[in-house]
Amino acid sequence: MVSMDYKTRVLIIAGLLITIVIFFINIYAAGIVFILLIALIMSIIIMQDSVSLPDVVAELTDDAKGITIRNSGNAPAQKIHVAVVPENIEYDLDSLQPDMSSVHHLEKMAGEIKVVITFENDKGGAFSRSYQLSSSHESYDPMKPMIPLFGWK
Repeated sequence: MVSMDYKTRVLIIAGLLITIVIFFINIYAAGIVFILLIALIMSIIIMQDSVSLPDVVAELTDDAKGITIRNSGNAPAQKIHVAVVPENIEYDLDSLQPDMSSVHHLEKMAGEIKVVITFENDKGGAFSRSYQLSSSHESYDPMKPMIPLFGWK
């Protein structure tokens, strides 16, 4: 079960009291207030679940002579270990702040490689990601529609 902090409990109690008071004035308005209270509480609980989540992503540079490690999450990633599988390359990064990136240059152009990244958030939670990178294929674009019509870019 999700543990609620003090502010969430105060919000629930105040919202229920306001709903009860409005119930005696107008039952329909009380229903609307209650539904808004539930939506607000759900939003707060969802926000609490997404706190301190780094998301470290690996991509090839345009010339395929480097690997870009980027933190696209909302928390700093720490103790980052990167392993490039067929090239037998391993290196570590101390930390990477949100929306920051680091480039590791390769000795030669990479064709098909697999990058395995392990890292921790600031609370010590361990994460692992694996990426198949190729110089002949485009990297994943989350904004690309399933059926690109009308020159989507």
